[in-house]
Amino acid sequence: MQTQLAPEFQNTLIGKEAEAILRQCVHCGFCSATCPTYQLMGDELDGPRGRIYLMKQVFEGAEPTRKTQLHLDRCLTCRNCESTCPSGVEYGHLVDLGRKVVDAKVPRPVKERALRWVLKEGLTSALFAPAMKLGQSVRELLPAALKAKVPAPQNAGAWPQKTHARKVLMLAGCVQPAMMPNINTATARVLNACGIQVVVPPAAGCCGAVKFHLNDQVGGLDHMRHNIDAWWPWVEQGVEAIVMNVSGCGVTVKEYGHLLQHDVQYAEKAKRISELTRDLSELLPMCLPELQKKLKPEQIAQVGLLAYHPPCTLQHGQQLKGGVETQLGQLGFKLRVADNESHLCCGSAGTYSVLQADTAYALRDRKLGHLNKLQPTAILSANIGCITHLQSGADVPVRHWVELVDEVLSKSQ
Repeated sequence: MQTQLAPEFQNTLIGKEAEAILRQCVHCGFCSATCPTYQLMGDELDGPRGRIYLMKQVFEGAEPTRKTQLHLDRCLTCRNCESTCPSGVEYGHLVDLGRKVVDAKVPRPVKERALRWVLKEGLTSALFAPAMKLGQSVRELLPAALKAKVPAPQNAGAWPQKTHARKVLMLAGCVQPAMMPNINTATARVLNACGIQVVVPPAAGCCGAVKFHLNDQVGGLDHMRHNIDAWWPWVEQGVEAIVMNVSGCGVTVKEYGHLLQHDVQYAEKAKRISELTRDLSELLPMCLPELQKKLKPEQIAQVGLLAYHPPCTLQHGQQLKGGVETQLGQLGFKLRVADNESHLCCGSAGTYSVLQADTAYALRDRKLGHLNKLQPTAILSANIGCITHLQSGADVPVRHWVELVDEVLSKSQ
């Protein structure tokens, strides 16, 4: 695609990056076929090709409008289009740049600004945990829409105390310890059974995605630098990996090197952090021999048929497809993805289910319709946002796959 940047963007970092991505696009339209919002709305401007056209106009000097902003807001950033694109367009990076420029030129309504501020500050705050605990204590009294965002309290169980020579770091996450703490303890127990010790540096916090994708990119990058500082002493000691059991955090941390490439102080460290980062499923192959010895087939058989929803941040953002299904299958679990549209977003997409609720719930119901046809005993996923969102409309339990492995492991002992 030919571009001619407006003077204000010429010779700027943001302009150069946007232009390089825009010039990759050949406007073939293959992306439209796999875009969830285009499929729902049927509007070219609510698909990747249309949004790219809008952003191109802005970077070439057109004045963005509230309508431009709304079309960009409606993007889930699921990056399904990146999996489909034959030209390798880095749409996820482009839409971050486009939103930053448009938001700087188009003021948002007061209520919208307030909600976005509450989300980016509240979800990453130390006050989130006590607020969630309070919400759980009165969960049955909450309105349906709010109740859907507040999972029932969990008994997380014990953290393993055994020390191993093999060590990995893990990011606890900003909301997961309060909402679904069992995911973290289950991860530690399963890896412990495989001879790997999980270390959670307490100084590490939010991965930075919440603020970054709500267009507080300065705040998001600060979170990233803070985590690098918290992890770096362990990196220097030769820690094996930084494991992520939230695919949304994982895709962000894997992009620290890109996002901080122009930061002289942090660029090299960020690159190293990204190189060390692994989704939990990437550790499964090395864990298979130990798990196969410890998991009892009769306990696995009792689980029944499971449905698996691969999060967009895993299959499109990290380009990790089929790993969970293959590895759990080798352990003996009966696991299937939906027969139709397993590549499409469930509608969670971080804070999207709050900011674009109607679209999010339409996508959730569409996804559950396909998963329910499998008649599973439970639905598994790999991202707390997907799990919470799907559970709000599901009649069967929705869990992280590592929780199930941990549960069967405990019954097999």
